[in-house]
Amino acid sequence: MAKLNACPCGSNKPYTSCCARYIEAGQPAPAAEALMRSRYSAYTLLKEDYLLASWHPSTRPAALGLAEEAPTKWIGLEVKRHEQQDATHAIVEFVARYKVNGRAHRLHEVSRFVKEAGQWFYLDGDIQDSHPATVRR
Repeated sequence: MAKLNACPCGSNKPYTSCCARYIEAGQPAPAAEALMRSRYSAYTLLKEDYLLASWHPSTRPAALGLAEEAPTKWIGLEVKRHEQQDATHAIVEFVARYKVNGRAHRLHEVSRFVKEAGQWFYLDGDIQDSHPATVRR
């Protein structure tokens, strides 16, 4: 893998001290927002195994097929809010910007996360735009 300087999640931290801890080293994300940011980074890096492992088994698809889809160029992430609902439930609202075949898109979602056995998982989310999303979370 090519060495990354800035983390794709937009934290302004080096990848190695940000999302790589979770994606490459297998550390559990300490909060739902950290997991969401690492999942965004995993999409930019085509880390399908991490995306599936961090997706709750009750809603996780069998595969994402990222390699078979039209190439997506992820261009930015904005976390709008993170709400810790209780010790094991949280929501993160975000906007992810990307391009497919040179055309710009945005995914605005309110995602639900659950913590089980000390680990946060992406559960599901509600798309906030009237435009249909062309990529999976």
